[in-house]
Amino acid sequence: MAGIAPLTAHGQTPGALPDGQHRDTVQRACSACHTVQMFAGRRMSRQQWGATVSNMIGRGAKISDDEFDQIVGYLATTFPVDGKPGATTAQTKTPRKPSLIDQAGSDDKQVVDEDAAARGKTVYIAGCITCHGTRARGGARGADLLRSVLVLHDRYGSTLGPYLAQGHPKARPVSLSKEELVDLSHFLHQQIGDTLRTGPNNSPLNILVGDARAGKVYFETTGGCTQCHSVTGDLQHIASKYDPPALQQKIVFPDNRAITKQGTASRQHSAVTVTVTTPSGTTVTGEPTDIDDFHVSLRNAEGRYFTFTRSADLKVEKHDPLAGHHALLDTYTDKDIHDVVSYLETLQ
Repeated sequence: MAGIAPLTAHGQTPGALPDGQHRDTVQRACSACHTVQMFAGRRMSRQQWGATVSNMIGRGAKISDDEFDQIVGYLATTFPVDGKPGATTAQTKTPRKPSLIDQAGSDDKQVVDEDAAARGKTVYIAGCITCHGTRARGGARGADLLRSVLVLHDRYGSTLGPYLAQGHPKARPVSLSKEELVDLSHFLHQQIGDTLRTGPNNSPLNILVGDARAGKVYFETTGGCTQCHSVTGDLQHIASKYDPPALQQKIVFPDNRAITKQGTASRQHSAVTVTVTTPSGTTVTGEPTDIDDFHVSLRNAEGRYFTFTRSADLKVEKHDPLAGHHALLDTYTDKDIHDVVSYLETLQ
């Protein structure tokens, strides 16, 4: 992500998000924690953006269903996986300003210059692609450069230069100018960034490695899933709605949102509620805003705010519709998860 220049449209202030439908929603919900560089450095599909925004919800972001759809739609259109923004407003590239994102990683981390990386790609194609492949991931004739300690330690050609100058086992010494060497270094570091979890070249592993029959047994017995779910009811044809990675996320982290195969977003589950019963017998139920060892605060369905001081006479009951899923986190194994996913994948 580092090294991506902020996208600034004509008439916009530096650091503002590009024009597009629902940009204001994204600016309001996300810009307090994330810079434009953070968005521009992640070129992802709609499903990947959906998983990322869902992860933010899991970390405490307060986003409604409608806002979720708007944010994912804007990001998928403006910062798509192919790098071609869907926004029609003309965009220009301004000089890049260092940001806090540059501080991630080692102190001497290389900041990728996109223009230099583009030039470095030409250098790579001319001398490296035959053995190391189109994405530098290696093959039968050459090593995976993105896992190479020499490349990972390189900073602007610091280790690449000496190595190429003396030659490696399959090639004579390579003669590159200083500028070409630096450009090649930028290209390789760009490829490393693109293979990270949020990079455009990343794709989920095949997770359908479980035993569907064992998953069915676990679903119906040990896991207790039939207490809340039915394969002929709410889970009917579930595999035609979600791909396996999204399906697994819905099982393990049901609070998270997911993008369906049809491109729509899943709905949020019912919120956690608490019921407080006072010593006099008065009860109040609502969504908790704060619960600790000393106080309980909540807002009821009418929007009224209540706060109570905890005592031995104050009864507090928490109602979590996903309590069953949360309890399973302490009991099921990786095999159990893979088995259940494989079973649910049969429900086409």
